[in-house]
Amino acid sequence: MYFDYKLTLRDNMPWHISRPQVMGILNCTPDSFYAGSRKQTDYDIASRAEEIIADGGTVIDVGGMSTRPGGDFVTEEEELRRLRHALSIVRKEHPEAILSVDTFRPTVARMAVEEFGADIINDVSEGGVTSLEGVRYDEGGDIFHEVARLKAAYVLMSVQPTASQTIDVLREKVKALREIGVENIIVDPGYGFGKDIRENYRLMGRQGEICRMLPECPLLAGVSRKRMIWQMLGITADNALNGTTAVNTMALMNGAAILRVHDVKEAVEAVRIYEEYSSSME
Repeated sequence: MYFDYKLTLRDNMPWHISRPQVMGILNCTPDSFYAGSRKQTDYDIASRAEEIIADGGTVIDVGGMSTRPGGDFVTEEEELRRLRHALSIVRKEHPEAILSVDTFRPTVARMAVEEFGADIINDVSEGGVTSLEGVRYDEGGDIFHEVARLKAAYVLMSVQPTASQTIDVLREKVKALREIGVENIIVDPGYGFGKDIRENYRLMGRQGEICRMLPECPLLAGVSRKRMIWQMLGITADNALNGTTAVNTMALMNGAAILRVHDVKEAVEAVRIYEEYSSSME
């Protein structure tokens, strides 16, 4: 499956997605669910950013607050502090990299775009409905309108509990975003957010419906080392790389244009194998 998505990033930089892309995770947090993704020192942050690019990643996704189940709900001030530290290093070391910032706070999004030229705001709250607390999150304003003002690309992620609700809400909220001028939208079904294991796989089976329903929006799949893999297999997140590769391949076969991952090299290899398979079927 090949794509023809055209997005515009900072300084009117075009991003033409004609083949699957890999987004590497860089968490400047002490408590993200996968210990291997936690980077806090200057050296570790710089090394992780370099690893993502060297292994074939095209996007560096920086997060300053863990969104794992049971994760600490850190203050806005602490999230800002963590991200300013990490973003200053990433921008210095890789000024041309596509930079994504994982936040649902409008104030944090504003800082990331205005101070560091972030290209993408990766919002795990579905526009304010936090999966951490299950309630509206309105601190600092409305994230939809802030992203519209900033002209940033935006990842709309669902926190709905079922596949049917996910599809319906993504349709409604993409329409709402378009109406206020947000043009560069990436949709994320929200694997692992608000959904049980069976519903995650049911959603995977219907992922193609989302791609057909929203043909102008690239679909991002974030399944890396998540509970839907390791809990089902009776292992831990540390041992879930093989399962992650299997589910990433399923996501590619169901239309994913971007894989958000901890293990960039392995995801890039999965993309290459998938592309060879796809071309052989033409």
